[in-house]
Amino acid sequence: MITERTSYYGFYQYRKKRHSVRSYTNQKVEPEKLEQILEAAHVAPTAANLQPVHLLVVQSEEGLAKISKAAGIYGAPMAIIVCADHNKAWTRPFDKKQSGDIDASILTDHMMLQATELGLGTVWVCYFQPDVLKQEFNLPANLEPVNILVVGYSDEEDADTNRFDSQRIPMSQLVSYENL
Repeated sequence: MITERTSYYGFYQYRKKRHSVRSYTNQKVEPEKLEQILEAAHVAPTAANLQPVHLLVVQSEEGLAKISKAAGIYGAPMAIIVCADHNKAWTRPFDKKQSGDIDASILTDHMMLQATELGLGTVWVCYFQPDVLKQEFNLPANLEPVNILVVGYSDEEDADTNRFDSQRIPMSQLVSYENL
């Protein structure tokens, strides 16, 4: 029986287990696992629920080669190009900041955590040439590639779930309460 406490514990463990994977086996991601990853994106929150994001799932050798012209994808069997749709994004009225890149990031985070739960590795790639992706995949002007989520079976050792104790800034530097 899954209790609220068990569910939280599981989620907490997946957050700590997730790490950037930069070496993959050639095993393909099963369609049912891909569907669960995409469902995680589908239910992710977006500003004003406008859902200004488009996901381009790339699994073919030809498609992965196109992505490789713009970014390193570490031999993964699948990548998801996460795009903001500027025609649909909410705009903050005070400074005209669009939410598309933020919304795309929220979806990516949900997909990463779902992939981890399913035993898959991921790495969030922001070091890429967006103009190359736009050209290679004939993306319309309103779609901005925000990141690439690389997904597959890890060919690396699992990361130490206690690494955050030494690799993160102390909470006292991360958080302030009302006053800096």
